[in-house]
Amino acid sequence: MSGAGEALQGYNAALLEGLAELRARRDELSGRIREEEAERERLQSRIAALTERLARSSERTARHLAARRQLDACIAESEAAYGKILESSQTLLDAVKGEIGNASKASEPASTSKQTPGQKHS
Repeated sequence: MSGAGEALQGYNAALLEGLAELRARRDELSGRIREEEAERERLQSRIAALTERLARSSERTARHLAARRQLDACIAESEAAYGKILESSQTLLDAVKGEIGNASKASEPASTSKQTPGQKHS
């Protein structure tokens, strides 16, 4: 039985060696898994932070766009009102010029009055 016992011890040693190698591989793989999980956590944290920044940026952009629309409407309204003021000013200027012309004609001395023949001019 010594031959069978030696064979059994050889199998046992090989089996223990194989199990030790499998455990070493498992430990190595567990380390890689921990590293990947840590990287995943860091990435998820960055994604959350970036998502929050994106949301804040989108909100600011929406507020700025609304403010710009209001300013555009105010500018358009002001330009339209200014155009009406210019048009009214031109109409008023034309009317004043017309009145000045009428006033000038009314204030001019009448041309030499027609004298009847034989009248002396005094």
